[in-house]
Amino acid sequence: MVDHRRLGRELELFHADPLSGAGLPIWLPAGAAARHAVEEYVRELERRAGYQHVYSPPMGKRELFERSGHLGYFADDMFPPMRLSDDDEFVLRPALCPHHCLVFAARGRSYRELPLRIGELGGMYRPERSGVLGGLSRVRAIWLNDAHNFCALEQVGDEVAEILGLIRTAHAALGVRPAGFRLSLRGPGEKYVGDDDVWERAENLLREALDAAGQPYVEAAGEAAFYGPKIDIQIQDPAGRESTLSTIQLDFDKAEKFDLSYMDSDGRPRRPVIVHRSLVGSMERLFAYLIEVHEGAFPAWYAPVQLEVLPIGPEQYEVAAAFTRTAVEAGLRAELAPDGSLGARVRASARRRVPYAAVIGPREAAENLVSLRLRDGQALDPIPAPEALTLITTAVSPLP
Repeated sequence: MVDHRRLGRELELFHADPLSGAGLPIWLPAGAAARHAVEEYVRELERRAGYQHVYSPPMGKRELFERSGHLGYFADDMFPPMRLSDDDEFVLRPALCPHHCLVFAARGRSYRELPLRIGELGGMYRPERSGVLGGLSRVRAIWLNDAHNFCALEQVGDEVAEILGLIRTAHAALGVRPAGFRLSLRGPGEKYVGDDDVWERAENLLREALDAAGQPYVEAAGEAAFYGPKIDIQIQDPAGRESTLSTIQLDFDKAEKFDLSYMDSDGRPRRPVIVHRSLVGSMERLFAYLIEVHEGAFPAWYAPVQLEVLPIGPEQYEVAAAFTRTAVEAGLRAELAPDGSLGARVRASARRRVPYAAVIGPREAAENLVSLRLRDGQALDPIPAPEALTLITTAVSPLP
C-alpha cells in the first residue's frame, strides 16, 4: 500500500524527530520546495480572484478567544493558556478567524468594499492525542490555506458559488480527486452558537449553492462547526479512510461577537456575514494526500526538482553547468548531477521522480543541444537548449 510516511522518508520530503516532538514534522528542502510552489500557486489564484492577503500572529490574548467563542466551545481542542503575569495570558490559536475579524475591524467599512476577501496561509495549533498522530496527516502545528470573506447576506449565494469554482480549479491543478461533498449540519446534544432561525437560514443557503452548482452531496448531522454549517469536501487515502480537505463555512455569529459592521447604501450600519473557506486545506494534510495519490511523482509544476542535468563525461561539465545556471535563472528548480555512470544517474533521477533529465554528450555540447528524458522512461530526440527550456518552463506553469 502507498504510504506517504515511507515515501516522505525515501524522497526526503519531511522528517519526524523526537527532539522536535510528536506531530511536529520538519519539512526538508525537497518537501519545502514542493510546498512553496503550491503556496505560491494558491496565493496567486486567490489574488486574481480578489483576495487580499495578510499576516497575523499565531497566538493571541485569552480575551480574543473568549470573545470568539473558542474557549467556551472548543477549549478541549486548544493548548492550555500561557500565563506571563496575573493579567497577561496568551493562547496558541486553534483557528485564524478571530484575527481576521480584527482585520475587518481595523477601520470603518463600506458596502462598496464587499465582499471583502481576507486570505492568509497561517499557523494554528491543536493538541492532538499522541495515539492519533502520524506523518503529515495528523499534526499539532497546522499551516492552513485560510480566508474569511465578509459579505452582505444577499451576496452569500454568489460568494459560495465562486468559492466552489476556485476549489475545482485548485483541485484540478494539484491532482486532487474528491471522494465526495458533505453538507455538515448541527446534531442533537451538541453545543452550538446562535438560534434556530439563523442556523436554518445558513443551512438553506449552502444547500441552494450546492444545488445550483449541480453538485451531489450527503448531509451529515453533528459535523457542523460550533458557529455554523459547512460544506466539507472529502478525500480518501489508499486504505479507504476519509478526511476533510477543503471547506466552506457560514458564520452569522462572529460579526456580532466582534461588533463588526459596514455602512450600507442607505447610510445605516449592517452586520456582515462571514464565509470561512479553505481551497486546499492545511499544507500538511494536503501533502499527505498528494504524496500518496501521485506516489511521489508530483505534477511537474510543483516537483521539488523539475530538471536534472546530466553531462555524459567531464568534457561536458562546463556546458552542463552553464545550462543548469540558465535553467535556474529561467525560474526552474534545476540541479546538476555530474558524478557516476550515466545509467546510474538516469535511474537515480527516475527514483527521485524528477520530471525532466537533460543529457549532454559530445554532440549536444558542440551544437548547443540537449537530449531530454522524461521520468516515464521516454527519450526525446536532441533539441536546441533554448527550445528545451521553453518546453519545460511552459509545461511547469500551473496558471496561464
